[in-house]
Order: sequence, then C-alpha cells, then structure tokens
Amino acid sequence: MSLIRKLPFPILIIATAFMLGAPFVPEPHLLEKTRMLVQGTLSRPLDIFDLLWHLLPAALLVWKTVLWRRDKAAAD
Repeated sequence: MSLIRKLPFPILIIATAFMLGAPFVPEPHLLEKTRMLVQGTLSRPLDIFDLLWHLLPAALLVWKTVLWRRDKAAAD
C-alpha cells in the first residue's frame, strides 16, 4: 500500500487520461470493449485483459485518492 502512496498524482492522472483514450484512432479500446461488454460479446481472454489493462491506471488513481483522503482525515 505504501507504493501507491508514493506514486505522484500528476503521473497517475496523465497515465489515466492516456490509457482511457488509447489508441485514439479509430476508436479507444475502452469504448470498444465497453460496447462489447454491453452487447455480451466480450468473451475472449485477450479482450477481457485489454479492458482491465486500460482501466488499471484509473483504478490506481481512485485507490490513491481514497488513501489520501483517509490519511488526510486521520491527520485532522
């Protein structure tokens, strides 16, 4: 958990923005994989891994924010 606390917010924000939009042309993987998930066609392990890979920085950013708010509340 201390590794997450050491990651700087700007790096996580940039990584999240990049991974949520990559590749930018013709359409982001996250949009494609979400559409597949809604349609029920997200079944190949590679597609599931790709969805999780593109969501990883966002999940780390949320986790770091929760830890930061918890640490801030404990300090007050």
